[in-house]
Amino acid sequence: MKFVLFPLDPVHDVALKMLNRELLKRGHQTILLPPDTKMEEVVELCQKENPDFIMVSRTVGYGAAELLARFIDMLDAAGLRKKCKVVVGGKAITKELAAELGYDAGFGDRTNWEEVIAFVEGREVQESKSRIVKTKRDITHGYSYRVHDSAFKDLLEKITDQIIDWARDRTSPGIERAKMREKMLQGEDLLEDYLKLCDDTVVSYFKKNTLPRKVRLITEEEKKKFDRLVRETRFDEKILRHSLDRPLVFVQYGTGCPFMDAMHIKVSEAWGADGVLHFDPSWGARCEGLLEGLLAHEEDGSIITFENLKLIKSALNDSTLWCVRAHRGLNTPETVLLAAYAKADLTKINMVYGSLNGGTDPERLTVDGVYAIKLAARYNLPYDIPTNEELGGVPAHKAFAGMLVVAYLGVKLNAKPILKPLFCYSPDVMINDYMKDNYIDYNAAKVIALRRIIDAPIWPGEPIGFMTHTEDRVQSAMTTALHAALASSLGLDAITIASTDEAYARGAITVSARIDTLRAIAEAFRFFGQAKIEPTKQAEEFAERIVEGVYETLKKVAEREDFVASMYEGLFGTREEGANPGRAGRGTVRKC
Repeated sequence: MKFVLFPLDPVHDVALKMLNRELLKRGHQTILLPPDTKMEEVVELCQKENPDFIMVSRTVGYGAAELLARFIDMLDAAGLRKKCKVVVGGKAITKELAAELGYDAGFGDRTNWEEVIAFVEGREVQESKSRIVKTKRDITHGYSYRVHDSAFKDLLEKITDQIIDWARDRTSPGIERAKMREKMLQGEDLLEDYLKLCDDTVVSYFKKNTLPRKVRLITEEEKKKFDRLVRETRFDEKILRHSLDRPLVFVQYGTGCPFMDAMHIKVSEAWGADGVLHFDPSWGARCEGLLEGLLAHEEDGSIITFENLKLIKSALNDSTLWCVRAHRGLNTPETVLLAAYAKADLTKINMVYGSLNGGTDPERLTVDGVYAIKLAARYNLPYDIPTNEELGGVPAHKAFAGMLVVAYLGVKLNAKPILKPLFCYSPDVMINDYMKDNYIDYNAAKVIALRRIIDAPIWPGEPIGFMTHTEDRVQSAMTTALHAALASSLGLDAITIASTDEAYARGAITVSARIDTLRAIAEAFRFFGQAKIEPTKQAEEFAERIVEGVYETLKKVAEREDFVASMYEGLFGTREEGANPGRAGRGTVRKC
């Protein structure tokens, strides 16, 4: 086919030059005119050449619509409008505007060439070239979990042996409920026995239909409307990474309402998110027992019920990784179980974080955590291990020592752990003034240190850029994007991001704020591509210090020969450093 390419613009013709390249590659004949060609000259040329298509570009500028309309009128008057098709493209062009002006088609900003070529060649868009096909990834694939230094390995062996021996003849209400829940999911009626191990809040809900404060049931009619909305709304997927295969990008959700969660997830998928994390409300972690049913509440986090989880699952794309966190409360084993039955891909367990910064008693969460890790292994749920540098300022080396113990414990119990250091301007950094010069070195040092100790996947969060976010949405998006670029540069497996209003939201997080961050990250990945951010020598010095600190911490814990006592006594972080042993569930562990 023959094309005349006409830039209806005094200077801009880049897009037409690119289109010319694509048409020539496909064997078409083209005539590319220079900018500022007069319309009369174009009409005269087209009368002589008889093209199949006249491709007009008009980027920006006042009066564009009037100029485009006038050009169509001239083609009409010359009899060309009946002989060839006329297509217009440009940043300000929409399909509606093109049709209104009398053009056969219009292509605006973010059009890919395949769409244009398919149109002029009169065929369907080739899906493989234009449609994103995403597949679910296994973050743990390819890692050996080998501890590189035998001195570290010996310490981790000793500590985890002690934990397994200690937990062997102990149980808790959380473990017993998980065992019952498993049988209930298989059809047994054990509710009465289950409620004997629950707090009054849960008992009142089941026996008196009394809802906890700020919680409400979702009606069947609301559920039908939601199903219709998800079914009828089209969310085309994007990929954030430009020429990269990692890091995967996770978005955390927990609006309080599973319907809103699902819609936030759909929008996040449409803008390129690879995975999502389910946040439960903090009160749920301190209450013995879980509720049932489709439930919404008015605060952060979405209630863990099997029905809520199944609804979320029903809205997820096949390629979206889904993590249901269970790491910090009295329902840790049961949550892992529900996550498995709801077909989650990942869960989250960390006895040290949950005990020292999550409010749960160390003894209780240790016995629950061991059982939860066994469940994660049985149901093939990799689990990530968040660190507790986040809340109080526990030094990274102590937080990492706890994380490595939980990771190595998982390896021994045949589970697949994922290391999750903070990657941000953390309290540890603020207190110790580690980021005076830049935000790169200390974050890079954490990754360098962990890689020197163990071959395991690393997924920083939650979220990256934490504590640097402000009410300025541009700043928040940019900070997150720069941290994402650093994660990409360091070859990390995944990252978790926040929305740009998450640091200051005075109500529900907005969808537009989620899109801000996802778009900013896409631009950062595009900007850096395979290029690297280079840390300074300071990163090596920080990393060396962290590795030494981890070793010294593990050595003290091993010498103490009591993992639980080590947490109470501050070996994984003192109260002054922000590690406060929790009290929820204290005194509930018993021998079995």
